[in-house]
Amino acid sequence: MRRAFVLITALLCVLPLGARRYPFIHTERNTLQFPGGKSKEFEVFSRKLDSLAVWGSGSLKVLQVGGSHVQAGIWPDRIRRNFLSLRYGSDGGRGLVFPFAAAQTLTPSGYTTTATGNWDYSRCLHPGRDMGLPGVEVTALDTSARAAIDLLPGGTQTMRHRYVFDRVTVMGYGSMRPVLLLSPKDTLRGRKEGNLWIFELPYYRDWIQLGFEAPSGQFTLEGIYLDKSCEGFTMSEAGINGASTRSWLGCTHWEDNLRVVAPDMVIFSIGINDIQGNVFSAKEFKERYRELIGMVRRVNPRCAIVFSGINDSCMRRGKAVNPHTEEVQKAFRDLAREYKAAFWDMYDIMGGYGSMALWQEAGLAQPDRIHFTAAGYNLLGDMLFDAIYDATR
Repeated sequence: MRRAFVLITALLCVLPLGARRYPFIHTERNTLQFPGGKSKEFEVFSRKLDSLAVWGSGSLKVLQVGGSHVQAGIWPDRIRRNFLSLRYGSDGGRGLVFPFAAAQTLTPSGYTTTATGNWDYSRCLHPGRDMGLPGVEVTALDTSARAAIDLLPGGTQTMRHRYVFDRVTVMGYGSMRPVLLLSPKDTLRGRKEGNLWIFELPYYRDWIQLGFEAPSGQFTLEGIYLDKSCEGFTMSEAGINGASTRSWLGCTHWEDNLRVVAPDMVIFSIGINDIQGNVFSAKEFKERYRELIGMVRRVNPRCAIVFSGINDSCMRRGKAVNPHTEEVQKAFRDLAREYKAAFWDMYDIMGGYGSMALWQEAGLAQPDRIHFTAAGYNLLGDMLFDAIYDATR
């Protein structure tokens, strides 16, 4: 049974039709490296993936954390859809979302957000507030504040996966009470558990509107988790444009929110913003990562860790290739050895020094030679998924 499953999924592999079209991409190196050996945590992840993909039993949760590459949403969504393609009906919920419209910043692709009323906001690039896992927070200043999240935005392709949920967890705090406005005449009130508000919906939905009740006061929203009352696969993403390891460590409620997501695997894609300067300290970079990993392991000691590395890029102010890339890649490899984690060497796989120019010429990267196009992010999602899946066999 398992051999047949492996053969079928191998035939469905997207890599030969994608990356192999581009001679500058090192497809033969598209693997997860384990400099310290494969950890028990990764073996646990592999068994859970087998159970879900072969037998349709159990739950599996993945979280990807990063900067603008992740906030754009295309890269993590491609990985999400590849995991879900392993077995029909394996969707366990959409996971972590956020009303980015209230923070006046980009909403990840795949869902839309709107906001009305009076809001204040802050991102982890400017620490000073007790932000949580998404790296951004918004504060409803009065009961006029409304925020909506739509998992099936207008113009969605017919064949696209439809995400639904019947359980909503609102992460935040304040004197006002969050409520779900299911219709003009139907307000759902949840139960409070610390800084969490839990809402059990009477039926599956793909859209919610968040409102607030109280004579006066405020409510600071740190995140929303959309779940289903069934087993399956869930992938969440936490990405903020410009965020570095230092930015994420400034989110003092990061670990508390992480307990809601409870990941079985964390893909760390933080690093490109750590090297956007004239000075880079590998020692400090690794120390900040150790703090982030420490929080993950306190939440789930058996959580598998994957470092995706960073891409070849140009400095933000000029066309010169970033000189720190190979140094940060070595730091990732050192961390992978220390924690027996997996390392996906994006820099080497995409072609190494100066390869971002080739990606741009092929229509896979933006003119800034830092970010990718939709086609480029989809290709990265296919390659990283293939590397993870192959490592579980």
